[in-house]
Amino acid sequence: MRKASILIPIVVVAIAAALSSIFIVDEREKVLVLQFGQIKQVKEVPGLGFKIPLIQEVVRYDDRILSLDTQTIEVTPSDDRRLVVDAFARYRIADVVQFRQALGVGGLSTAESRLDGILVDSIRAVLGSDGVTSNTILSPERASLMNRIRTMADAAAGDLGLDVVDVRLKQTNLPEQNLDATFARMRAEREREAADEIARGEEAAQRVRAQADRTVVELVSEANRESQITRGEADAERNNIFAQAFGADPDFFEFYRSLAAYEQAIQGSNSTLVITPDSEFFEFLKSDGLD
Repeated sequence: MRKASILIPIVVVAIAAALSSIFIVDEREKVLVLQFGQIKQVKEVPGLGFKIPLIQEVVRYDDRILSLDTQTIEVTPSDDRRLVVDAFARYRIADVVQFRQALGVGGLSTAESRLDGILVDSIRAVLGSDGVTSNTILSPERASLMNRIRTMADAAAGDLGLDVVDVRLKQTNLPEQNLDATFARMRAEREREAADEIARGEEAAQRVRAQADRTVVELVSEANRESQITRGEADAERNNIFAQAFGADPDFFEFYRSLAAYEQAIQGSNSTLVITPDSEFFEFLKSDGLD
């Protein structure tokens, strides 16, 4: 009975020791087994692992691709037009041993602080290099700039055991104090372009109006010329007809000429003609003359 009471605690302790010596490595993590701060095992393959209870400890690190948003910074491209830039990066722990040796117990928080500084320095170096203007940053060449930033950051982060997978610029804006001046300059440029367009439109309108006026003058002149020709031909035809008629009957010609004279002499409602009744002017108005 006494032996049983002694064996039970020993068995419990043995089971507890056995269980505490076993650990599981998840497929999403990497594991270091430390003994008094020294790395004794590196477990990167999912499965079971073993350690010495109480003496060794297990430190786990995330093996997935992680993201980090950088701080907002101001950069000055080669055209001296300042921009406010913020970015985000995708990274992972590539070498867990080097990561532990470089950062110690700080872990991911220390790593992200160091990586943020690396990314900021890389962004400033690339966006502030010769030949990179604000227009370049805002153009399709932005992708190549981000690749340059990633390459530079990845080279520096390698000392931390990190692999920078990707870097993306989220925003590239003008500083707040420069927005008003920029908007005013843009407004002035648009107003100048509008004034130029209006001036060109007025010039074109003047040309169209001048062309139209000249066309009207030409058409009217041509119409008048043709009407004068037609009128002259009609008058000639009329005179020819009259000449033939008058030559055929002189008495009719004399009668027609007298009627024309009456028409010219008595015009308007207030016309007054003083003449003797037996004047030859009224010869065809007399009854004897009409016979």
